[in-house]
Amino acid sequence: MLKSNKKNPADNAAEPTEDDIIIEQSLRPSKLLEYIGQESVKQNLQILMDAAKGRGEYLEHLLLYGPPGLGKTTLAFIVAREMGVNIKITSGPAIERAGDLASLLTNLSQGDILFIDEIHRLNKVVEEVLYPAMEDGALDIVIGKGPGARSIRMELPKFTLIGATTRIGLISSPLRDRFGATYRLEYYTEDELKQIIHRSAKILNTQIDAAGGSELAKRSRFTPRIANRLLKRVRDFAQVSGHDTIKEEDARLALNMMEVDSLGLDKNDRRILEALIDKFHGGPVGLNTLAAATGEEEDTINDVHEPFLIRLGLLVRTPKGRQVTEAAYIHLEKKVMEKKQKTLL
Repeated sequence: MLKSNKKNPADNAAEPTEDDIIIEQSLRPSKLLEYIGQESVKQNLQILMDAAKGRGEYLEHLLLYGPPGLGKTTLAFIVAREMGVNIKITSGPAIERAGDLASLLTNLSQGDILFIDEIHRLNKVVEEVLYPAMEDGALDIVIGKGPGARSIRMELPKFTLIGATTRIGLISSPLRDRFGATYRLEYYTEDELKQIIHRSAKILNTQIDAAGGSELAKRSRFTPRIANRLLKRVRDFAQVSGHDTIKEEDARLALNMMEVDSLGLDKNDRRILEALIDKFHGGPVGLNTLAAATGEEEDTINDVHEPFLIRLGLLVRTPKGRQVTEAAYIHLEKKVMEKKQKTLL
């Protein structure tokens, strides 16, 4: 497995820490029936796998996209397990040269799955080498340089590529068109997150009551990875407090200490909203100006914080820039200026 130290700011909100990786490995469902949520994606994947197995064929190339932390990697593992094949994992930034990709592909066995996370960050040269591998099951290798250079075509074992991305718009059309099926993973509902939290608590040998699970679900940003991360922190709080069961009060106190408020906003979310209100009278303001005012990367604001704030109805994108809504003023207990109030109404 190839690794890279490069990180995309867009993945910060649900970027897995070392603790998250350990937790996810133990909490990750191994069967499609155990996977909670994403019902439409699961149904389509089940049909795809059943049809392929019924014909004795290997699975088509799959592209999974959506915000970070929703289970794209978990689905790739499940597909590999249910198809009875091995899976090799890497990421777009880790494949720096065509030779890196060639090494990965030639070490695959018949029917294996190659999972490439952050596939939108593939080097363009590497991407072009991937085209014939996906389409024709062959690898074109150029030997030598200049007039004496020659191309050799190497046959590859039949494999399935599963790509995952948080930014499908950055994937080139030629690469995107070579995937047989593309599925979008949606944010989870509060009820689905409750199920995930109670399942995870059981695996972690932790007791949590219904109210405690509900409080955690409300503050988990519609994301399972964050729900599991918060569960572990709240479990620590309850243990130190001498409580055998995580109750609503335990969850509330622990999350307040972590500066995660009742809507799931963290201090960075609030800093963005407060900058808009206090410095720009609620907006509208351009992204680069907002980034400079808050000290955040533009990509982080655009891809991590804004989708969540927009989903909650606290922020809107207008042709003139970002603007807070009246709900943001209410949540942050800010007074709406008379002039701005007329705009919001």
